[in-house]
Amino acid sequence: MKKPLFLPPLFTAARTAGLAAWQTGRLFQQLAKKALDSIQDVLRAEVQKGNVQLVADFLADKALPAAKALLLERMTARLLVRIGLRGALASNVVGWILPFVLERLVKVGVSTGFFEKVRTHTTVADTLRRLDELRRAAWKTMVPDAGSGAEVLPDDHQLPAQLPPVRPQGERQEWSQQ
Repeated sequence: MKKPLFLPPLFTAARTAGLAAWQTGRLFQQLAKKALDSIQDVLRAEVQKGNVQLVADFLADKALPAAKALLLERMTARLLVRIGLRGALASNVVGWILPFVLERLVKVGVSTGFFEKVRTHTTVADTLRRLDELRRAAWKTMVPDAGSGAEVLPDDHQLPAQLPPVRPQGERQEWSQQ
C-alpha cells in the first residue's frame, strides 16, 4: 500500500506550528527577561558612575550617536553572554529582542514620566530606584498577567452568577425513589 503524498508535508507543518507556538510563549518571556536584565545592568552601571544625564538622554533618544553605540554594544555583549548562543543565531536573536525591549522601556518611561522625575531628582540612589520602577513597569507591559489568565473587565460588564451556598460536610441529601 502506498503512502499518501500529502501526509509528510502535513506532519511537517503540524510539527512546525507546534514548535512555533511553544517557542513564542515561555522562551520569548525568558529572552525578554534576560534582555531587560542586560539593559538594566548597563544603565545601573552608568548611573553609578555618575552618568545620570547620559542614561536619561539615551532612554529619551537624545544621546549622542557615539554614546548610543557604546551603550548598545555593552547591552548586546551582556545579552549574548546571558543567552549562551553563538554565531549568527545569537546575532539574530539579539537583533530582534533588544530593540523590542528597549522600545517598551522607552514607551513606559514616557508614559510614567520617568524622564521628568530623573531631571528633577538627580541623586544616584533616587535614579537607581526609579530605574527599578521603570524595569518593573516595562516587564508588566511585556508580560501583562504572566499566565494567570486574569482579564480586566470593563465597569459595565455583568459579573458571573453567584454560586449556590455550600452545605456543611456532615449533611446528606436523601434521594427519593420513584
